[in-house]
Amino acid sequence: MSFALYKEVVKFHGHSCPGLAMGYRLTIAALKKLDSIRSKDEEIVAIVENDACGTDAVQYLSGCTFGKGNFIFRDFGKMVYTFICRKSGRAIRASRNPEFLNHLRKNGPSREVMIELILKSSDKEFTKLEEVQIELPPKAQLYTNVVCRDCGETAMETRIKIIDGRKLCIPCAEKTKKSF
Repeated sequence: MSFALYKEVVKFHGHSCPGLAMGYRLTIAALKKLDSIRSKDEEIVAIVENDACGTDAVQYLSGCTFGKGNFIFRDFGKMVYTFICRKSGRAIRASRNPEFLNHLRKNGPSREVMIELILKSSDKEFTKLEEVQIELPPKAQLYTNVVCRDCGETAMETRIKIIDGRKLCIPCAEKTKKSF
């Protein structure tokens, strides 16, 4: 386990915490199982099921980002991450081993002790990895920008709403609907 790499993830995130350590461990284990490395473009897709600290580890280690369109957020409140390798079509779903969580709750009274237990545990102790079949999401699309008739800001054409013949961004369209 590379603690130097964990320190880089901490620097990216801003602080060390159990959630970041968990995201770090799950990402490293899943990428190893996929025989994949950091995504330069869209070679890897990450689907995350929460918006907590661990997702920063996913972004930093996998190279998956919202900007590249290969970081997908599903708000299920679960610390579960699915990584898909576009080249092989393989997908790994990574979650925490429930037995380890029970051990952690009993033996990790402080943040520091919890982080140490997470980082020093074996993959077998900490992670639950399963190969899954999943439909590969399409690659990121580029869209034309359209100027909103009310606020003057641009928005992707796919997000523009037409109300009374006016092309409006979503916030302006929602304001217009509320005024009726």
